[in-house]
Amino acid sequence: MTSRLLSSNHVFIIAEAGVNHNGNMKIAKQLIDAAKNAGADGIKFQTFKAQNLLSRRTKLADYQRRNVGADIRDQYDLIRKLELPFEGFKELKDHCKKRKILFLSTPFDFESVDLLERLKVQVYKISSGDLTHLLLLEYIAKKKKEMILSTGMSNMDEVQEAVQIIRKAGNTKIILLHCVSEYPAPYKDVNLKAMLSLEKQFKLPVGYSDHTLGVEVAVAAVALGARVIEKHITLDRVMRGPDHKASMEPDEFKKMVRMIRHVTLSLGNGIKSAAACEMKNRNIARKSLVAVHGLKKGQMITDRDIVVKRPGTGIAPKDINRVVGRIVQRRIPEDSVIKWEQLA
Repeated sequence: MTSRLLSSNHVFIIAEAGVNHNGNMKIAKQLIDAAKNAGADGIKFQTFKAQNLLSRRTKLADYQRRNVGADIRDQYDLIRKLELPFEGFKELKDHCKKRKILFLSTPFDFESVDLLERLKVQVYKISSGDLTHLLLLEYIAKKKKEMILSTGMSNMDEVQEAVQIIRKAGNTKIILLHCVSEYPAPYKDVNLKAMLSLEKQFKLPVGYSDHTLGVEVAVAAVALGARVIEKHITLDRVMRGPDHKASMEPDEFKKMVRMIRHVTLSLGNGIKSAAACEMKNRNIARKSLVAVHGLKKGQMITDRDIVVKRPGTGIAPKDINRVVGRIVQRRIPEDSVIKWEQLA
């Protein structure tokens, strides 16, 4: 798979703006600026029209009810207030280009896919809620763009069906994100090892869409092999809206990015060898064979004549059996390291 996002030593970090703009274009642009300043590689919005997305009788989820206030009656009322005008997405994409951060958006319906296609998006992100919307997956897959597929609320059979429909449409450019669709997600339910199961089962790059509080689970996912991390960003967690409380403020997001970059560097290439930085310490920390007392020329060395001490500039301790029984060729002073050129 040729990926626009993935390189061998770089984790692609997506700042999930989602609907944290509260339907306000000014806030949306501020989120782009915050994501860029925090070091994110991309920022993701959500493209939808409430009338295409949900029935007017759809109830609020528990986390939505807790965070949006009593005046919001149902999910339709909430989502309608969080819509951005379709023409606004070009403005956001242009602002992303100006700030040199990748623009992404999740389309929730066919009309939204068409809009993003007109904007020539590079990558499509699929919501966990649409994992089983096979017609939408097929429609997007035929665009032959890279697809990031979140797998919250699913089992392996459902992921299998989604991957099959995408591949059948001729698209193999798939990245799977493990996800727990609760806001915030409890640590006990995260099950990060499921990400590894996805990788093993589908032989695809994997990542993690994180809804937990704090940075540690996202960083742990990177240590386990996540190639993509997605995390909600907000300007202020006290803002009114469904996702703010489970999102990171810019300073915390920046801290997470820094930690992920450090962990990525620390993972290395997997080959066990001495690091360049430690070579200068090897002779100091390792040990050599050292003369217990002065050894004269012509003397045969016994095990009572040698001891193991620092530094490591002489004969290594592992070679002690090759030294015992050898004849001293040049005098060896007391408490000095023994070297091969001193032996016959």
